[in-house]
Amino acid sequence: MIQFFREKQKQQGKEARYDTRCPFCSVQCSMTLTEEKLVATSRFKAIPNKQDPTSEGRLCIKGVHAHQHTVHRERIRQPLVKTGGAFVETSWEVALGLIAERFKRLQKSYGQDAVGVFGGGSLTNEEAYLLGKFARLALGTRYIDYNGRYCMSSAAAAANLTFGVDRGLTNELREVEDAECIVLAGTNLAECQPTLMPYLRRAKKNGAFIIVLDPRETGTTKIANLHLKPKPGTDGAIAAGMLKVLIEEELIDRTFIEARTNGFEQVESELQEIALAELALAAGVPEEQIREAAIRFGEAQTGMIFTARGVEQQATGTADVRQFLHILLATGKIGRYACGYGAVTGQGNGQGGREHGQKADQLPGYRSIESPEDRAYIASVWNVEEKDIPRKGVSAFELFQKIDQQDVRGMFIMGSNPVLSSPHENLVKRALSRLDVLVVVDMFISETAEYADIILPTTSYLEDEGTMTNFEGRVVHRPGSKPPFGKAKHDWQILCELAEALDRSHGFQFSSPKEIFNELCLASKGGKADYSGLSYEKIKGEGVLWPCPTKEHEGTGRLFEERFYTEDGRAQFGSVHCPVDSENDEYPILLTTGRVLTQYLSGTQTRRSDALLSKEPEPFVLLHPETASSYQIQDEDWVMVRSPYGEAKLKARQSEGIREDTVFVPFHWAGSVSINHVVAPELDPTSRMPAFKRTKVKLKKIIEEKGESWYSGQKNDRQESENTDDILDPVHSGGVAKNR
Repeated sequence: MIQFFREKQKQQGKEARYDTRCPFCSVQCSMTLTEEKLVATSRFKAIPNKQDPTSEGRLCIKGVHAHQHTVHRERIRQPLVKTGGAFVETSWEVALGLIAERFKRLQKSYGQDAVGVFGGGSLTNEEAYLLGKFARLALGTRYIDYNGRYCMSSAAAAANLTFGVDRGLTNELREVEDAECIVLAGTNLAECQPTLMPYLRRAKKNGAFIIVLDPRETGTTKIANLHLKPKPGTDGAIAAGMLKVLIEEELIDRTFIEARTNGFEQVESELQEIALAELALAAGVPEEQIREAAIRFGEAQTGMIFTARGVEQQATGTADVRQFLHILLATGKIGRYACGYGAVTGQGNGQGGREHGQKADQLPGYRSIESPEDRAYIASVWNVEEKDIPRKGVSAFELFQKIDQQDVRGMFIMGSNPVLSSPHENLVKRALSRLDVLVVVDMFISETAEYADIILPTTSYLEDEGTMTNFEGRVVHRPGSKPPFGKAKHDWQILCELAEALDRSHGFQFSSPKEIFNELCLASKGGKADYSGLSYEKIKGEGVLWPCPTKEHEGTGRLFEERFYTEDGRAQFGSVHCPVDSENDEYPILLTTGRVLTQYLSGTQTRRSDALLSKEPEPFVLLHPETASSYQIQDEDWVMVRSPYGEAKLKARQSEGIREDTVFVPFHWAGSVSINHVVAPELDPTSRMPAFKRTKVKLKKIIEEKGESWYSGQKNDRQESENTDDILDPVHSGGVAKNR
């Protein structure tokens, strides 16, 4: 013991430096983390990289404190096997052998598709690529999808249908500040991607007119010149109304339409049959606001439109996004400077994660798994027969339905916590409990890992080298300079070793992420997301925007300058979408969900940061004072939010900044407060995106009396209470939240 403390004293004061990137949102802010070793602990400091072309040297509060979960006492040090209902440590050799034996047995009894795979949008490009390859070759299953289906799939589907390709931003971010009009639909950048806010502030300083669509007031709406508050799920009606006004006011670019698009005549004809008043009524916003938004955008010489989960996480998300893309095409504001579209990516590698094979219907390079040509090319890269690559499977939530029906009997989950991130949480829990074997790769015993038979410990963002593709479509390098925690292994190592245990080591004999990236680049060659001109050496520093088809190519900053990615090079209009809403007396309130500044996704990592959790220790239901009054609800009262699918118990928080017919709940917490118990499992017919942002619910105040709870729905005089959201000033490096 004395010798131990002597060694600690020798180390005291020594400093380690780790060049890295924040593991959370799609900005992928780069930084240097310093670690000063003390006697019993370490002191960390995050220093933003001033040379970063995307974050421009900023970090938000999550990035400043991201390291805290990596040194958390609950991190898993070595493989765990569930024995007698409890997890017991074991060796990697035993764990991998056990997994291989159980998966082989299941597939022998029930077929190759008896085992499914579920990935994540925070995996590096190398690990996302390898996971898709592992599912299709090592396991031979068609059942693979990932949590990005819950994030970007509607925007991706809309962009592919309209432009022929899906990249998060069609331009470089630096162009935003020169756009004369900017539409932000269903995005709260101030809390979800706060380090992007200065781009908007500079644009406004330069005279930009900023339009924000959101059913509640947020830090983002504070910078708006015009804030429209639609009912959740009706943003598409506003966009259709804007296009109708643009046509009537002759603010469209018919030269561009005729030269570079198809299908406008049908859209124009459909809009003639719909009254603007009808669209305004459907959205629940004044007709005059739609008209002003349209004229402002139409009269501007340059303009950009950004959508995010508020528009996309709907049962009509693909159609809704397309309505906004119609505006860009009709006004010719695409493919030129300060004119374009941005689908604000949520997860750290949400863009790259969906490009290289995690989705049920995709192969690397954004290729289609059903295309004979694409299948043949990837088979040649993988050195297998084309017939050895399975066909497409099903989407994320449908995969859990397959498990619930016992069509899938074994599951391998890497980089995701679907118990908390999926809709209809009760069904997902029931499905996982029915599996014959569940393997989870994680740093912690997450809410999903609790159902596992075997848990494999993985490395953190500080330890795992690889590449990420940020919101711009910029491929960047993330070093992994910190030694692995305990006996944890990198995701790519786990996949290679498990493939060997399955006697399928062919194609998985990699010794570094760089080797995997080189194969990924080859596999993407000729695809829509072409990385073939990239290398680790080329992207270090500022990174490179794809497509980059040759070693000499500098990357593509702006898409669609000359042609779109469709077969004929022309963009495609779709149909007009006008939502029809029906009253529901039993479930009269609209629930919408989202993030708060200090938490990220399912909270598996951020809820293990004391600094972040102290800012927002528990979820809440945000409701208008008039709504609160009708249920006798005051701030801090417990409220039951209930739908046909489940219920959640939450504390009330009042704000006059939200619609009276709408409540908002953040989704980062587990247990009885988990709002995804309540969310409807309705899926978009094209993207298969669940309707996270719109579920019909009812509210009940919970009154504690003599140790028992009963529900009260009586009306009462309200007690007004204003809530001021904590909004981070993103232009800093200290992570201090400020009230504004």
